[in-house]
Amino acid sequence: MSAQNASFMKTTQWKIFLVDDDAFNLQLTRHHLESVGYTDVQTFVSGTDCLNRLTERPAVVFLDHRMEDLTGFDVLKKIKRYDPNIHVVMLSGQESIETAIASMRHGAFDYIVKGAQAFDQLNSVLHRLRRLQDLLDNQRPSLWRRIVSFL
Repeated sequence: MSAQNASFMKTTQWKIFLVDDDAFNLQLTRHHLESVGYTDVQTFVSGTDCLNRLTERPAVVFLDHRMEDLTGFDVLKKIKRYDPNIHVVMLSGQESIETAIASMRHGAFDYIVKGAQAFDQLNSVLHRLRRLQDLLDNQRPSLWRRIVSFL
């Protein structure tokens, strides 16, 4: 298996949470992720349901900004308090610079506007997250290098 394929396979093993109170959009997004190779995708129709399952350790959470039970900001803050290493990407039906900036301020990795280009943006975000993870993995010395450095 090539390094590129190994990297892709590692990415597809990420646990991804999709949180959106719009069941149609939720299923469309899930189908898209599965069609590009992500195998561990879980969907939630409320922020509360997502928060109750954080012990499952998702790598990425795609989170709708406007929901009935809790706002996306409320859920984002609670996710980041629980584990700051979970990557949260806000999704919104409205293109608002203020909301995008506020999302980033609260710890979101990115902000995607739902619409015709949303799946391309979703793919782009996942690609950037994969590259970030690869960089972080390369920065961590391997066990062998740490042992050798003591000698």
